[in-house]
Amino acid sequence: MAKSLKAIVFLASALCFLSLLGAVCGDDRFFVEGKVYCDTCRTQFITKVSKDMAGAKVRLECRDREGGAITYSIEGVTDNTGTYRLPVDGEHEEEICEIVLVKSSQPGCEEVSNDPFLRKSARISLTKNNGMATPVRQANPLGYMKKEPLAECAEVLKELGMTAFGLA
Repeated sequence: MAKSLKAIVFLASALCFLSLLGAVCGDDRFFVEGKVYCDTCRTQFITKVSKDMAGAKVRLECRDREGGAITYSIEGVTDNTGTYRLPVDGEHEEEICEIVLVKSSQPGCEEVSNDPFLRKSARISLTKNNGMATPVRQANPLGYMKKEPLAECAEVLKELGMTAFGLA
């Protein structure tokens, strides 16, 4: 009986040690996922007539908070649903990380707003010290605008209680 108790204690201790080792030396890999779309109504948000943009290029850039120098960068391309998935190595807690648009894949839907108040990137937190258990980080959708809105956009905006100049 004493031998089996010692074996159980030994196995439990080993399991606890391995769990601790995994937490300390754990995998510091994240995955950033998001979507790129064609803003067919020039609203700066997704509507029911927005189109997923397959083949668009995006880049994750992490910058030093002090001097703004790029510390980490990786590019990716969206799949047929307009979704990208970027693997990210290491903790980036002390850096500002953002997804930025690089290149549109759709002629006629290539414009990015010049409005200084609108975000042209999606900020993302790449640390385990933020209360998130999963290594997957979801970025806000980013879109390119068509030069001219589709004809059905007036009806879409009306359904949303909006006009071309603001709220109805």
